[in-house]
Amino acid sequence: MKKNELFSIAENFVVEGKILSIEPTGHGHINNTYLVVTDFPKRYILQRVSDAFDINLLMKNIDAVTSFMALKAENPERQMRLIHTKKDKNYFVHETGNYRIKNKKKNSICQDAPQTTRKFFESAVAFEKKKKLLEDFPAKTLSEPIKNFHNTIDRYRIFKETLQKDPKNRAKSVKKEIEFALNHEETAGTLQRMREAGEIPVRVTHNDTKLNNVLFDKYTRKALCAIDLDTVMPGLSVFDFGDAIRFGAATAAEDEKDLSKMTVDLDMFRAFTRGYISSCNLDKSEIDNLVLGSVIMTLECGVRFLTDYLDGDNYFHTTYEGQNLDRCRTQFKLVSEMEKNIETMNKIVSEEYENANKKRKN
Repeated sequence: MKKNELFSIAENFVVEGKILSIEPTGHGHINNTYLVVTDFPKRYILQRVSDAFDINLLMKNIDAVTSFMALKAENPERQMRLIHTKKDKNYFVHETGNYRIKNKKKNSICQDAPQTTRKFFESAVAFEKKKKLLEDFPAKTLSEPIKNFHNTIDRYRIFKETLQKDPKNRAKSVKKEIEFALNHEETAGTLQRMREAGEIPVRVTHNDTKLNNVLFDKYTRKALCAIDLDTVMPGLSVFDFGDAIRFGAATAAEDEKDLSKMTVDLDMFRAFTRGYISSCNLDKSEIDNLVLGSVIMTLECGVRFLTDYLDGDNYFHTTYEGQNLDRCRTQFKLVSEMEKNIETMNKIVSEEYENANKKRKN
C-alpha cells in the first residue's frame, strides 16, 4: 500500500488529532496491520481485514462483544474498542479492501513468544478474564465470520479435496506429511464429534489464543487484555487452551527448519494450565480434554498449512517459498512430541485442577 492511500483511508475514521505517521506493524498471517500515530498524541491500529472473513458478520460480532465487555469490565479503558468512521460505520470500504481502526493502549506491548513462565501464566489469565466477561453473553447470537473455523472434520475434507486436485503438483514431494495427516484424521475429529453430540459445552471463545494476541503493560509486564477478536464466535474452550499451548509451549519458531529444536516445554505448559484453570470454571468434559485440545489444535494448524502449501500458498502470508511447508512440519513434529508426553501433560492438568479446587474451598 502507498502511504498516501493509507492516510486517505485512516482519515475516514474519528481519531483524535492529526495523523502524523502510518507504518507496518505486527507479524500476522492474515490481516495487514499498521500503527497510526497522531499529534494528540494517540496511537491506533489500522488493519486491512482479510477477504477470508465475512466482513459484515465479523464486525457485527466484534462490536457486540466489545460493547458488552465495556459494560461489564471493572476498568473499561483496558478493553479493546473499535473506532467508528465519520459516517458512524465500524469499518471503511476502499477499492483495495475493508479497513478498520481500533484503539492502542498507552504503554502496552505485544510479544511473539513467552520469555518466562510467569508471562505465559498472565496470558492465560487475560484470555480467561475475557471469557468471564462474556459468560452471560448469548453465544447463539454470534455468527461465524469464517464458517467451520475449528471444525476439524471439515478441515480434513478441504485438505483431501485439495490433495486430490493437487493444483501445483506438489503432493509427490510431501508424501510423508500427507501420510502423517491422514493417519491422524480419526483423532482430529474427536472433539468436533463431541460438540455435535452435546458432550462438551459450547461457549463464547476467542479461537486465536496466541501470545501476541495479549496486550501487556510495558512496565509491570502484567497482562492487560486479550485483543484480535476476529474469530470470536461460539466454540470450545479446549480449543482456546490448545491453540495457546501450540504457540506458547513450543520450543521452536513456527517456521523453524531444524525440527530437532521442536518439542513441548512442560514448564510453560504447566504455567498456562495453572492460569487457565484457576481463572475460570470448566466442567469435567473440558478438564478431561485440555490435552487432547492441544494435540488437535496443533494437528489442525499443521493440516491447514499443508493444505495451503498444496494449493499454492493462497491463504497464509508467506515471506519465502516453502514457508507453509516448514510451518506444517513444525506442527506435525510438535504433535509427535505432545503424544510422547501425553501422560505427563494429563498429570499436570489433574494436579493443577486439584490445586485450584483446594484454593477455591479455602
